[in-house]
Amino acid sequence: MNQAFIRRVSFIAGLGGILYGFDMGVIAAALVYVRDSFHLSTLMQEVLVIAVLIGVMIGALVGGTIADRIGRRKTLVWGAILFITGSVVAPLSPNVYVLFVARALLGIAVGFTSVTAPVYVSELAPPQSRGMLIGLYQFALTSGIALADLVGYWFAGSQGWRLMFAFGLLPAVLFLFMVLTVPESPRWLFAQNRVAEAESVLKSYTDEAGTRLLLEDIRVSLMTKMERRWSALWSPAVRGSLFIAVGFMLLAPATGINAVVYYGPQIFALAGISSNKSAIFATLVVAITNVLATVIGLLLVDRAGRKPLLYVGIGGMTVALLVLSLCFHNQAALGSSLGIIATVCLMFYITCYAFSMGPIAWIIVSEVFPLRVRGRGVAAATLSFGTSNFLISLTFLSLIKAAGNSLTFAIFAAFCILTLIFVRFVIPETKGRELESISARQTVVAP
Repeated sequence: MNQAFIRRVSFIAGLGGILYGFDMGVIAAALVYVRDSFHLSTLMQEVLVIAVLIGVMIGALVGGTIADRIGRRKTLVWGAILFITGSVVAPLSPNVYVLFVARALLGIAVGFTSVTAPVYVSELAPPQSRGMLIGLYQFALTSGIALADLVGYWFAGSQGWRLMFAFGLLPAVLFLFMVLTVPESPRWLFAQNRVAEAESVLKSYTDEAGTRLLLEDIRVSLMTKMERRWSALWSPAVRGSLFIAVGFMLLAPATGINAVVYYGPQIFALAGISSNKSAIFATLVVAITNVLATVIGLLLVDRAGRKPLLYVGIGGMTVALLVLSLCFHNQAALGSSLGIIATVCLMFYITCYAFSMGPIAWIIVSEVFPLRVRGRGVAAATLSFGTSNFLISLTFLSLIKAAGNSLTFAIFAAFCILTLIFVRFVIPETKGRELESISARQTVVAP
């Protein structure tokens, strides 16, 4: 197995994750200054944050269909073009409405790549290292968030938000250039009866015996044709996979991760850090912690397995949120020390998320569906993630005002506990198993 080829493909697909992370994360720093430039109300701030999420849901809804019809590689190319378009329009926006449209275009690009990139990697990767290679997408995503916070810190200022958005053009152009250098997924090619091309791609990174074995595995998994109907996701053979993927992706944002990513500076302001630049810097520290902890997850996911990491990680997230909730409840007594405690709690929280749910959510989603519906299956899961993310992001600031800081973080902790229960009774262990054998075992109708 040509590991250099596999890692190159994973790295290129991971650039989509950098763009995902950057375009989702840059709003945290930019919003502080966009709010002042356009005199935005709390509701309008939330609406601007969800612009990307609306695009993500649209991109996820159509991205799976496009990926199944024109191929994984071409879908990534179109995603790159949309990234470039949004990155040009956003910094030139004369008002909040144009900025909303630009952010929505970036969201569609995110939807395309988040549906396609993990699937693309999963269909090329060998089972013994598939978890780590798919997880590189999450590593790239967290790197993109850290890059966004770093850029936000560099360009902090009244009009610096335009430079923050413009910076996204650089990785977008690089992504397009590099995607054009990789081959199509051999599994997709085989499904389109382009067997010779599929065999050629397989031979580029494995030997003759490995090629024959993989072709036979793909042939068996495609005894039925690629499914073009969304209703096929509700068939008895796929329903269990759908329940696993959609359920897990609905719960992930409900644990509070996206509220921390999008509203980090505001959270630190609530904790007593009054300077915008200091709050952005604290958010950057949390983002760097996110990147480093993701590396731990990538190194362990194919050794320790998916479920053990989820138990430890989500358990730690629950503890961090409960402590943060308790500290906000006693904010008057803690005084200025609350800012330090909040930073430590959020660093611990993000660490636990980054080595567990962060990469493993995308890994599980890319693994559980049979090939004939994998594009649509991952699209449905991504759409559920976007919907949950949309609701959390749209209501976070309003929830803080209505329920208070302490109760808001206690609610996130409750969702962490619910997620632990879901992992215990629903999520399968997929470490080291062929994709075809994983999907074959999800044929039981889910509860």
